[in-house]
Amino acid sequence: MKKNSGFSLVELMIVIVIIGVLAAVAVPIYNNNVTKAKMSEADASLGSIRTQLRVFYGEEGEYPTISPAGYVIGADWNDIKTGEITGRYFVDSSFTYLSADGSSYTITCAAGEILNSDRSLNQAGTLTGGI
Repeated sequence: MKKNSGFSLVELMIVIVIIGVLAAVAVPIYNNNVTKAKMSEADASLGSIRTQLRVFYGEEGEYPTISPAGYVIGADWNDIKTGEITGRYFVDSSFTYLSADGSSYTITCAAGEILNSDRSLNQAGTLTGGI
């Protein structure tokens, strides 16, 4: 009697089905984690800019007045240097600041092709947009 070696068609089909099920579960989880990473990077950079604004407010008693929105890098009100808020998904020019009256402000991270909408942070600490 000759001994057959190898896998049967049924065994191969079962393995393919198992791999397909695992992939169907893993891909949405991966995509969700990538979205969270993008939001976290935007939020961390917005927080850094907010810290600089608080320092300015503590020294001057008001927020810097900029209208229309200006880029954060190169502004005379902060110590953030070129490349400090550049990450994997966003660059320095993604972030703008707007304050028409010096008592309130909005920092915006432009969505570009990374997020579905701009991510913004105001003086009250409210984050809006992004997904």
